[in-house]
Amino acid sequence: MNNRFQITEFCHHFLEEYIEEGAICIDATAGNGNDTEFLCKMVGELGKVYVFDVQKTAIENTKKRLEEKGLTGRAELILDGHEKLTQYVKEEASVIVFNFGYLPGGDHSISTKVSTSLAGVEQALGLLKVGGVMNLCIYSGKDTGYEEKEALLSYLKELDSKRWLVIVSSYYNRKNDPPLPVFVIRLK
Repeated sequence: MNNRFQITEFCHHFLEEYIEEGAICIDATAGNGNDTEFLCKMVGELGKVYVFDVQKTAIENTKKRLEEKGLTGRAELILDGHEKLTQYVKEEASVIVFNFGYLPGGDHSISTKVSTSLAGVEQALGLLKVGGVMNLCIYSGKDTGYEEKEALLSYLKELDSKRWLVIVSSYYNRKNDPPLPVFVIRLK
């Protein structure tokens, strides 16, 4: 019961409403494959999930996870940065997921950066279909920068409110820089 309030499960619960079988989705930061697995299950056999990460370890972890779950045919794993989404994806996506920060269990010196994160979010907005949602899980704290969090939030605040709905949630009573779940819905 308590697990569903962890950021990933909380976001997945929200995103379920936006993914139909056969949908196109993007996991812009593969990590260890948790979001990829969720998206692959949701899109079904007819859907497709584009999966990005700059770390070979992340792609390998995700590939292994998908193999164990029998979901490999639903994902295209791409060893490249999310700032290059439009070089690989030519279709509109129902859901796009980002986790900013570092690879859980990985090298904390390798983390997402302001310039590539902003470029990735900007490209993702162009790929999101009307009625689709982009989810950003923003981790900030001693290992990851507050600069990235502030840059992303500043960028999102300036989006045209007639075209985009930006929802920023928070774990308000949690200490030590809890993650920040953000949802961006394309209205038109």
